[in-house]
Amino acid sequence: MTTEATAKSDIRDPGLAEEGVRRIEWAEREMPVIRSIRERFAKEKPLRGVRLAGCLHITTETANLALALRDAGADLVMCASNPLSTQDDVAAALTVEYGIPTYSIKGEDDETYYKHLNQALDHRPQLTMDDGADLVAEIHRKRTDLLDDVVGGTEETTTGVIRLRAMAKDGALKYPIIAVNEANTKHLFDNRYGTGQSTLDGITRATNILWAGKNVVVVGYGWCGRGVAMRARGIGGQVIVTEVDPLRALEAVMDGFRVMPMLEAAAIGDIFISVTGDINAIDQHHMEVMKDGAIVANSGHFNVELNIEALKAMAESSRQVRPFVEEFRMGDGRRIFLLGEGRLINLAAAEGHPASVMDMSFANQALSIEHLVLSEKSLTPDVYDVPKEIDEEIAKMKLAAIGIEIDELTEEQRTYLSSWETGT
Repeated sequence: MTTEATAKSDIRDPGLAEEGVRRIEWAEREMPVIRSIRERFAKEKPLRGVRLAGCLHITTETANLALALRDAGADLVMCASNPLSTQDDVAAALTVEYGIPTYSIKGEDDETYYKHLNQALDHRPQLTMDDGADLVAEIHRKRTDLLDDVVGGTEETTTGVIRLRAMAKDGALKYPIIAVNEANTKHLFDNRYGTGQSTLDGITRATNILWAGKNVVVVGYGWCGRGVAMRARGIGGQVIVTEVDPLRALEAVMDGFRVMPMLEAAAIGDIFISVTGDINAIDQHHMEVMKDGAIVANSGHFNVELNIEALKAMAESSRQVRPFVEEFRMGDGRRIFLLGEGRLINLAAAEGHPASVMDMSFANQALSIEHLVLSEKSLTPDVYDVPKEIDEEIAKMKLAAIGIEIDELTEEQRTYLSSWETGT
C-alpha cells in the first residue's frame, strides 16, 4: 500500500483497490499496444521527472495508460474529466496499489469536480492530458501562475478540440496542444466503434429496453454518430439521423438512414441520442412534441447537448425510476425519461469503451506526450495533429498484435506513385 499517494488523493474508498487491480489487469489483456509502449518506456524512461496532470475518465483503460506514463518516469497525478465517469475501484487501485495520486469520485458534484481539477493543478504540471479541455481552461482562466511551467498538453475528445481551436483562433491558448482526437487511429476507431458499442451498452444497462423496432434518433453524424447509428441499426433499431452539415446529412442518406429535421424526428422518436459536441442539440421545442415514454440520452462529452433546465421547467414532477433513469412528467401526462443526468451515458451507466479500442487511443496519448517532451522548444502555442508517423506506427502495432499481415509496395509501385511521367 502506498500511503503517500493515499494521503494526497481524494477517492471514495481505498478498500476497493483490490477489485480495481483485478479489473485493470483484465483490461490490460486487450491492450497490447499500450503494453508494448509501457515495456519500452520502463527501459528508456523518456518522461523521467516530468510533472504530469491527467484529467481523463478514470476507468480501467485509463489506468493502463497511467501505468505506462508512471513507468516512463513521469511524476503523475490524475483527476476525473466527468463527474459520473469514474470507476471508484480503479481510482482506489491507482492510489493505493500503484502510487498515483488520484482525485476522483463517481457522482461528485460540480464543486467537488472543480476542487479535484485544482488539486491536480497544485502539482504544477509541465504536461497536461485532457478530455474535454476543462484542465486547460482552468489553467488559462484561474491558474495562470502555472503557465510558465507548462511545456504542452494533449486533448482526447472532439468537444475539447473544438474548445481549444477556438482558444487558438482567439490568441488565448498559451501552450501547444496535440489533438489526440484527430489521429486516424483514434477517431476512426474509438469514436466510431467504441462510442457506437458503449453508447448502446449504457442505454441498455440503464433501461433494459428492446431496441428492435424502436425509432432511434441519432443527433449528429460525425464519427461518433456514425458509430451509434451503425450499431443501433445492427440491433434492430429504425434509425433516423438529424444533421446541420449538408455533407454529413448526404452521407447518412447514402449509408441508408432516414434524414430529417430534428423537430420532425422529435415527434416520432422512441430513443434520442445526442452526439454533436454543441449546446442544446435537443432543445425545449423538440421535447414539447416528444411522445409519451421518449428516452433521451447523451454521448457527447458535456451534458449541455441537452437543454436539461428547460426539461425541468416543463415538467410538473420528476422522480428517479431506475439507477440513471429520471422520469419527467408533463402537465399533459407525457413522460420523458432522461438518462444519466444527461452526461456521457456510456460511462455513467456502463464501463465506457472496450479496452481493445482504447488501446489505440491511449497509445496516441502516450506517444504524443513523449513527442511533446522531445519537441519542447520547437512547438509554439497552437493545436497540432498527432504526427503521421505516430499514427501509422500505432496502426502497425495493432495489426501485429492481432496477427494481421498486410502487403508492402514494391519499388516499381513506389516509383509509379511518385512519378508524373508514366501514364496509361
